[in-house]
Amino acid sequence: MRPFEGIRVIDVTHVLAGPFATYQLAVLGADVIKVEHPDDPDQSRGVGADKELNRRKMGTSFLTQASNKRSIALDLKLENDRDVLKKLVATADIFVENYRPGAFEALGLGYEALAAINPRLIYASFSAFGQSGPRATQTAYDHVIQATSGIMAMTGTRDVHPIKFGTPAVDYATGTTGAFALAAALFQRERTGTGQRIDMAMLDVAMILMSSHLTGYLRNGAHPKPHGNSHPHATNSAYAAKSGMVMLGASNLRQQRRLWTVLGRPDMIKRSNDERDADHEREVAMLTEIMATRSADEWEDFLQARHVPAARVRTMGEALTDPQLATRGLIHRHATAAGIEGELAVPLAAFTFAHGGPRIDTPPPTLGQHNEEIFAELGQGGAPRKTAAMRS
Repeated sequence: MRPFEGIRVIDVTHVLAGPFATYQLAVLGADVIKVEHPDDPDQSRGVGADKELNRRKMGTSFLTQASNKRSIALDLKLENDRDVLKKLVATADIFVENYRPGAFEALGLGYEALAAINPRLIYASFSAFGQSGPRATQTAYDHVIQATSGIMAMTGTRDVHPIKFGTPAVDYATGTTGAFALAAALFQRERTGTGQRIDMAMLDVAMILMSSHLTGYLRNGAHPKPHGNSHPHATNSAYAAKSGMVMLGASNLRQQRRLWTVLGRPDMIKRSNDERDADHEREVAMLTEIMATRSADEWEDFLQARHVPAARVRTMGEALTDPQLATRGLIHRHATAAGIEGELAVPLAAFTFAHGGPRIDTPPPTLGQHNEEIFAELGQGGAPRKTAAMRS
């Protein structure tokens, strides 16, 4: 039995952070019902690497985090559809939304209204800046939060910055943090018997992602500087090899001692980080010369065999061929899915359980795919009207 079997989640979210949070619960057994507008569905359905799938509203950005979910199409501006949602809420454990703060209150679907229907409900709101404060009504996406938070300013090189991350890491971190908050609230409810109101802000998550830098700045006022592929310690940086690039990870004093020893330069071993800082330029020059004598693959093999952290810098395609990933069960392959020809592969989870762990059972749903099924469960006596978007 998986941890969240028997838990029902009403997922009224779109794009990345909210859907990614509910996906974490879905792979662990929760019944996640995704609610979308019939004519204006989750915009991630139209985004991804395959343009034909985008046109079908089954874009890879959506597919990434939609397995194990059921889809129902409702127009929440219509009273009848809001009534359907309220009936779903009465059967649910969790309600998640990520629209502009105040939007659901204006529809009569805010926390107070839904908690009156279901006092045990855990109601989570995801937003860019949170439900309160001077920025609460402002909107943003991952890259805008990167700019707002200071992450971009510390990313890049000394000469080329600011630069945003290559992945929407703030979105995924918000989703992961949100899933943790939801799990914690469920655990708390088992003790108290009452629901919870969760306020998730992407800006807050971005600041937490910089926790050590934040503490350092609050201590001495020094802004984190962009270091590119380098690090304040020369033995913990990237270098061009004879072919490819190798990232060294001899971070602490013990590891740097081991690195200089296996490189045949015990004279470069330092006894303190202050000594490393003082000799940084000379260490960089020496490592630049040494690393150029072998390929990145050769250095990775050589150093890892001697317990020195190091890796050749890889593309995603190269990383996915690493046999290590094949042993981890990270990727799930759907043999088929509605609206998609051929095999579909999606990420599952970043951890395993000895038993009852994350598992994908069903492929991502088409828009409104489960209307009739869910309406029957609610005793509605049939599905709602079908719009042109649903028929397509």
